[in-house]
Amino acid sequence: MENLKTFEELKCWQACRVLRLFVKDEIVPLFPKDEKFRLIDQITRAARSTTANIAEGYGRFHYLDNAKFCCNARGSCWETLDHLITAHDENYIDSTQLQSGRDKVSEAVKILNGYISYLKKSSQKS
Repeated sequence: MENLKTFEELKCWQACRVLRLFVKDEIVPLFPKDEKFRLIDQITRAARSTTANIAEGYGRFHYLDNAKFCCNARGSCWETLDHLITAHDENYIDSTQLQSGRDKVSEAVKILNGYISYLKKSSQKS
């Protein structure tokens, strides 16, 4: 991990980017226009927060600060899933789209959990 040149090389950031782009490209266009300042804004902010928190944590150069921001990113993944469930409940997306979102969230959280564990172990060594 020490050989990384940028946060863009982190697998967790890449997985969150997939989630963010999925929301932007495949989910948001399905919402009615009257949701622009409600659910569209909320789900977009949550999805964007996943990658932004990882990037901010990476820039802190301290293991525990980085882990804290990755925990925030993980929370934003779950928030994004909640908004996807809401979109499904309100008939904006179908079950297949919801499941695809669940899969992307699960993958991002799994990778984030591994990175958070790595950061916490690294902080104990230094």
